[in-house]
Amino acid sequence: MTYATLMVHLDAGCTNAPLLAIAASQAERFAAGVIGIAAGQPAQIGNCDGFYSGDFAVAERDIVDDELKRSETEFRDCVALEPYVLEWRSIPALEPIAHVIAAEARSADLLITGVGKGSGNNGNTHADTGDLVLRAGRPVLVVPPTAAPGVFETVMVAWNDSRECRRAIADALPLLKRADHVVVAAVTAEMGDVHIEVRQVIAWLERHGVSADRHLAPLGGNITERLSKIATEHDADLIVAGAYGHSRIREWAFGGVTRDMLLSDNRCALLSN
Repeated sequence: MTYATLMVHLDAGCTNAPLLAIAASQAERFAAGVIGIAAGQPAQIGNCDGFYSGDFAVAERDIVDDELKRSETEFRDCVALEPYVLEWRSIPALEPIAHVIAAEARSADLLITGVGKGSGNNGNTHADTGDLVLRAGRPVLVVPPTAAPGVFETVMVAWNDSRECRRAIADALPLLKRADHVVVAAVTAEMGDVHIEVRQVIAWLERHGVSADRHLAPLGGNITERLSKIATEHDADLIVAGAYGHSRIREWAFGGVTRDMLLSDNRCALLSN
């Protein structure tokens, strides 16, 4: 199993240098082709009395077109990515950006996207990350704004015996096989049961040529904080996890402080649903 085609989703409203660096490093690792994509919704500039004329519609369309062109230029100007480029897709959209990008992910094995930081994220150009993960039907590699080029030497699997987590660890196999160190971590109140589960998961990984350690921690306090602490202890630069449900994924991976803990300066996350 490998990733033959990557799709990288650029936010047309901001610079995407860290995201492109990650995409280029993964394209090189897997000798994969890369499809670049950006989508934009009209900005709804309108006017003060609520009247919406054809002139405003044209202005909004021009704004979207300009943003998409800037993203295409940024994508094509990335020298490290150039040998792997397959195509570029610019999509003016009326529906939510996550819906558009998720549908286009049919063309790829792995979708790479950024995550906005705080309320300044531009909803007219960037997909709601949680919604995108739940809709894509593909593993999604989420890149924080200041991530370094991803070598993913140490990968932590945030284990939970759920369908989504089992899907995520299978989707991450190409990355796990290339990692120097893999840790399967679990925070639980049922230590005996989880010990058996993790042992079986590690045995399964070994049959795929992946050597992994385990790190089990008793339940106490905030689970996300415990997982983040374990990731920091092992110097993990990638977390693999299952995405459970719309409200929970927002809380667990993309909500305020929680998002900042999991997606630290150099820590990406591979999520599957």
